[in-house]
Amino acid sequence: MNKLLVLIINDMVIFPNNEVRIEYDNNYDKQMVEIVDMINDNLMLIVNPIDEDDISLTTFPKYGVLGRLKLKMNVPNGKTRIVIEGIERVKLSSIVEDGYHYKADYEQVTIESHEEEKTYFNIVVKSLETYITKVPYMSNAIMSQLNNVETLDELCDLVVSFLPIKYEEKKKYIVTPDPIERAKYLIEDMNKDLKLVELEQRIENEVERELDKTQKEYFLREKIKLMQKELGEGNNKETEIERLTKKVSKMKCNSKVKEKIKRELARYETINSYSPELGMVREYLDWMTNLPWNNYTKDTNNLAKVKEILDSSHYALDDVKDRVLEYLAVKQNTNNLRSPILCLVGPPGVGKTSLALSIAKSLNRASAKISVGGINDEAEIVGHRRTYIGANPGRIIQGIRKAGTTNPVFIIDEIDKMTKDIKGDPASSLLEVLDPEQNSKFSDHYIEEEFDLSKVMFIATANYVEQIPYELRDRLEIITISSYTEYEKLDIAKKHLIPKQLEEHGLTPLQVQISDESIMILIRNYTKEAGVRELERTIATLFRKIVKNILLSKDVFFYDIDEKLIEEHLGKKKYIYTENDKSKEIGVVNGMAYTVFGGDILPIEATLFKGKGDLILTGSLGEVMQESCHIALDYVKSNAKAFKIDNKLIEENDIHIHVPEGAVNKDGPSAGITITTTLISLFKGKCVEKDIAMTGEITLRGRVLGIGGLKEKIIGAHRANIKKVFIPKENSKDLDEIPEEIRNDLKFIMVNNYKDIYKALFK
Repeated sequence: MNKLLVLIINDMVIFPNNEVRIEYDNNYDKQMVEIVDMINDNLMLIVNPIDEDDISLTTFPKYGVLGRLKLKMNVPNGKTRIVIEGIERVKLSSIVEDGYHYKADYEQVTIESHEEEKTYFNIVVKSLETYITKVPYMSNAIMSQLNNVETLDELCDLVVSFLPIKYEEKKKYIVTPDPIERAKYLIEDMNKDLKLVELEQRIENEVERELDKTQKEYFLREKIKLMQKELGEGNNKETEIERLTKKVSKMKCNSKVKEKIKRELARYETINSYSPELGMVREYLDWMTNLPWNNYTKDTNNLAKVKEILDSSHYALDDVKDRVLEYLAVKQNTNNLRSPILCLVGPPGVGKTSLALSIAKSLNRASAKISVGGINDEAEIVGHRRTYIGANPGRIIQGIRKAGTTNPVFIIDEIDKMTKDIKGDPASSLLEVLDPEQNSKFSDHYIEEEFDLSKVMFIATANYVEQIPYELRDRLEIITISSYTEYEKLDIAKKHLIPKQLEEHGLTPLQVQISDESIMILIRNYTKEAGVRELERTIATLFRKIVKNILLSKDVFFYDIDEKLIEEHLGKKKYIYTENDKSKEIGVVNGMAYTVFGGDILPIEATLFKGKGDLILTGSLGEVMQESCHIALDYVKSNAKAFKIDNKLIEENDIHIHVPEGAVNKDGPSAGITITTTLISLFKGKCVEKDIAMTGEITLRGRVLGIGGLKEKIIGAHRANIKKVFIPKENSKDLDEIPEEIRNDLKFIMVNNYKDIYKALFK
């Protein structure tokens, strides 16, 4: 016997005594074209593979169908139509691979007759009649063909070819030669389909009974829900309740909170699935079960390691670092300490927020961060009440959930920029959060249960301490972070910024060297900031241009960065500090100014001309400086005799006081003694040396008051080649903050009363 070609079919089953019509496109099914063209005597073996993704000799089924090609014709739509007739079920043997095709021998299947066959024959026929009656999509055309069927084998093949079951289910009928087994499959499949039909009808009847005129739109949803229930796929709400119940049982919260969650869960279970309240209760349960009620992280006990991490991330800022180390030390010693509530105050860019994040890292704590700048609604802090649609907890509880622990480092940015209006006062709402006596029982309006915030380390940030609401300021540990001095910026650049930028730009210290003088030029003349962000960008710009030059020239050059090279790459100087005029003049005295960008000298000029004793002020002076000018003039008038000044000179002339750079607003209580000295110099016609500067406020009785920002002012004066400085005696304690090399280069004169200055300058 010659081996027959094997036709592998993946999407249909051809049964014995059954004809199947197949249309194929030459471009679509090349296998079909080739096999049909190669068929001898119109015979072939038809096989449905066990695994369609892995067709090989080892995965062929034992049984197939002997088929005959009855017709092959081309149809007008460009396709080819063939008709294949199934002849009999056969057993495959000696399967071989012939190129891209398979060939096989076959054996006829011998079927032994059984007495039970007649019984099964009748059962199948009766089941079929019932099936056709109850299943609307089953055609009754099959009944006319039953008269020509005599054996159970033929009956099973005929019925299954009509039965609307899946292709995968039909394949088992081909590989099952025993007709009784196939009859059992048939009865089982028909009964299974009947049950599904009956179930569908029952579902429709149940749904129809529940529907009324206003609920018809829910028909399809109800139908799907009931079908899922009967099929064992479960109800989403019930599954969710089961999941939440397990989660609640494992929670470590106190019994009061757990009882509240259980009550809400019971309520959730009874709410109708289409009630709008369902989503609100579900959202509440989600918040309550996902809050870290008792999930703590363990603080790092190695103080040396904490200090190392803080020192590596931020230069100086010793006050903050010491406070964190003190907290950890006492906590280790007592094992029970309330977390501090710190407030870092300083100008933008000095590293307040990044320092807070470094504290979290050093303590091995999670971090949470919110910004309260511009908030005017207290509900942003303490949450909305659950009676409102779309209600949510406040930002504090939201931050705690994101952190995932009960003791994170919680950063509250821009605490000085909160606003107050008709919606409420968010600053007052923060009281309960930031008050150590209250925050162990913080109550969010949405959560409605007390949440312990006493283990949270709150770190607030602000730019101006005066703008922090007083009631909050009273509960905070204020730590001032002043702007970096030039010398601090120099150290930061040498130890951190330059090595970092060299590495990022692929340069080495052998290729690029930059002296301290050149770094100071970058700091003084190309940046003007409190921190070092702009300085880092400026260094990066300089290194980029150097890298470009190295690559364009194809040679490795050594670059010694000096002032000329800086100007070549970065352009002319952007910022020029006030330079001290070496020539002394009558009516000109150097004051000292403090800005967020550092210190500078502030020359104050005065002149007089014929008039009626009026005072003219120019130079964009604020209210405080204008008052200082009036106080200084009145002090000079009242002490004219002691200062040996002719009163007629004051009464018969107008006096004009001017502070240069009129486009810059100037204000602050520290120019009083400078203005007074300027007026006395003008009236007495005596010059004050140009290497002298002074700062301090004056009262009508001549008392010299203390000032702020002394460190920055002294550094600015030193930069302007000042050699002698008059400062209030109250500020003598601040001299320790000034770098030693500057202290040694200046002479400091402490004064309590202005007459001390008068004696030193005009006698």
